[in-house]
Amino acid sequence: MKFNPVPDYHMHTPRCNHATGSIREYADAAIQCGLKEIGMSDHSPMPGGFDKAWRMNKSELPSYLHEIEITRDALADQLTIRVGLEADYHPGTEAYVEEMITGYKWDYVIGSVHYIKDWGFDNPDCIQIWDTWKIEDAYCAYFELVTQSAQTGLFDIIGHPDLIKKFGHRADPNDKRVQSSEESMLQAVLSSGAALEISSAGLRKPVSEMYPHERIIKRAAALGIPFSYGSDAHSPTEVGHGMDACLKTLVSFGVKEIASFKERKMTMLPLNYA
Repeated sequence: MKFNPVPDYHMHTPRCNHATGSIREYADAAIQCGLKEIGMSDHSPMPGGFDKAWRMNKSELPSYLHEIEITRDALADQLTIRVGLEADYHPGTEAYVEEMITGYKWDYVIGSVHYIKDWGFDNPDCIQIWDTWKIEDAYCAYFELVTQSAQTGLFDIIGHPDLIKKFGHRADPNDKRVQSSEESMLQAVLSSGAALEISSAGLRKPVSEMYPHERIIKRAAALGIPFSYGSDAHSPTEVGHGMDACLKTLVSFGVKEIASFKERKMTMLPLNYA
């Protein structure tokens, strides 16, 4: 089963301090992969020096937008390039994020959770902190934050929705609290009207599994939550990575469409395959 390419809406630039490649190089890689549409979504600025080492500075935002725009215009006859952003949800920063989002005509904004309080749980430099947590407690705390992120209504896509498993820490799937937390998260996403990202990034991480888990995909599909696809590329070689595997999983649970975005309006595209 080979799928026609769908939009890849999750990729980064060196401004986040942990990615390589120019936007033109990402675009060229997408064209070589046969993609027709992509979106750049680098890590957004945040207030008060929050997670400063892993995201662009506010002063870099104009150059980020300019680089996307000139690449988009140069390749307009070969590739559609959407202007996006990956904005963190971290309680207390909502007003800052909202002001940043309303300050530009974005095509979409991905909302992601990378911190539980001051713990960067997906940061390899902080992996030892896992030893101080019961895994089920960490999962519940994480899903509560993702729930809150959807409830803000700030985001068009909920990014890598079970990122908490990145290093292979797996909660007991029969734990009632974890089950309840997952369900609350999905109900919040459904109510928000946002898309849930199916991300191939986990296939390249220690967990060796796409985000989210098939259990979550199955339930989201049953609820009618729309999906978007993202490679979370941090280099041009990762553009479109794992797309077929992600789309095959969606189809196995009855999903027939994938989300696309323009000026923060969602349109559903059919999933076609040979």
